[in-house]
Amino acid sequence: MTGTKSPGSDALSMVNPGAAAIDIGSTMHMAAINPQADDSPVRAFGTFTGDLHDMARWFKASGVTSVAMESTGVYWIPAFEVLEEHGFHVILVNARYAKNVPGRKTDVSDAAWLQRLHSYGLLRGSFVPRQAWRPCVPISDSASA
Repeated sequence: MTGTKSPGSDALSMVNPGAAAIDIGSTMHMAAINPQADDSPVRAFGTFTGDLHDMARWFKASGVTSVAMESTGVYWIPAFEVLEEHGFHVILVNARYAKNVPGRKTDVSDAAWLQRLHSYGLLRGSFVPRQAWRPCVPISDSASA
């Protein structure tokens, strides 16, 4: 073996150009889209239902088809449901697997980093029950306590 590589073999291919990402917070969500789709690719949105619908409309207008969100609590649930209503493919990402990169300290950079990982297909979604089963989950969780 000579160890030679074909040109460009080290570069990753973008598999999801319509990827967006959200860094979920308790009072604010930072959303990021493909930087080529908008002059302001990272925006802050509130957590009220109207804010979530505004975010979904911005995603639609920007050509987003899939959204990855990162949350360590339950704040992701309303955003997940609103985005599903708007027809997006939504995945919930475990923060442990997405944040192991040094130097990222802000919500803006977290959202942009998640978007980039998602656009290259490098994020794996956590299990989220289908919508019909979601009301049953809190009941089963409390019964086992």
